[in-house]
Amino acid sequence: MTRGDEVRRLLRRFDTGVLATHSEKQPGYPYGAALPFCTDQRGRVILLISHLAEHTRNLEHDQHASFTVSPMHAQLQREARATLIGDCLPVDDPVIAERFMRMLPESREHLAIGGFRFFAIEPKQVRLIAGFGSLHWLDGASMLAPDLPIAQAEAEILQHMNAEHAAALRDYCRHAYRLDAKQAEMTGIDCDGFDVRADGTRLRFEFPGLIQDAGQARAELVALAKAARA
Repeated sequence: MTRGDEVRRLLRRFDTGVLATHSEKQPGYPYGAALPFCTDQRGRVILLISHLAEHTRNLEHDQHASFTVSPMHAQLQREARATLIGDCLPVDDPVIAERFMRMLPESREHLAIGGFRFFAIEPKQVRLIAGFGSLHWLDGASMLAPDLPIAQAEAEILQHMNAEHAAALRDYCRHAYRLDAKQAEMTGIDCDGFDVRADGTRLRFEFPGLIQDAGQARAELVALAKAARA
């Protein structure tokens, strides 16, 4: 696994991070605020931002931004965290929008209100702190996954798993997280793993390596089901 893969997988474990933009109100100073996010199939950070937000006003004048993900506890210096530096640009893609709403269902209410827009961060550079003393600068492109057939198969896989294998999803939660979930729904799948909402809590499951298509995804899901029931 490359350092770029490591960053992408790290991002997929989080659902909140801190976006920093160039303040229009206080020129020369950064403005940072925590926001919910998800990643798209390639691993780009996807954000939903109100037209009233300071970030929107800032980005209208300067698209340069940074985005940081980090654990938030006293021992965080022992754990991996990363900051992306890149261009934060509006994105109008119904597939990305639907993935975001599945991963963050409360966003549907925001979109119903109106005035919200999706943005994607195109990474130029990445600062990865993989742990204490493990510091790395990476080219932004290195963290992005290639376009793979699994992206086009996502909707079909989700429909099949949620309709036909709800018990297996609950088994996954019990096996990996010791959570005896009453309800479990697969909300996303990508080349690195998949996400399940279990009794309202998001759980991330990682594949051992990069998968490319629905056939490889099925093999990994079957293997996990067998391990969960062993």
